[in-house]
Amino acid sequence: MIRDVRDDEFDRVVEGAGRPVLVEFWQPGCAGCLALLGELEQVHVEAGHRLVILKMNVQENYQIPAELEISSLPALALYRHGQFERFIGGLGKKDAILKQLQEVLNDEC
Repeated sequence: MIRDVRDDEFDRVVEGAGRPVLVEFWQPGCAGCLALLGELEQVHVEAGHRLVILKMNVQENYQIPAELEISSLPALALYRHGQFERFIGGLGKKDAILKQLQEVLNDEC
């Protein structure tokens, strides 16, 4: 199961993860967000031992989405060593997401 994360705990959770972190920024009622969350559940099953996956509701949390200047949803942000690295593009399926993360996941073997 993918854990929710809040603004007030975000930095502590990401910095303390000890692995790369993938965060989905989403909001209720967003069909694309829910579809992506389903794909991320599958990514979690396959790669959860090498990657922490979190989700943040942008209707309840404003600080981190504002810092990242998120303007469209869903958005996937990749963090390594506690620092923002890049956005993962598109509303990919599990295999497309894993392909974009291949280098990161290989580094974590």
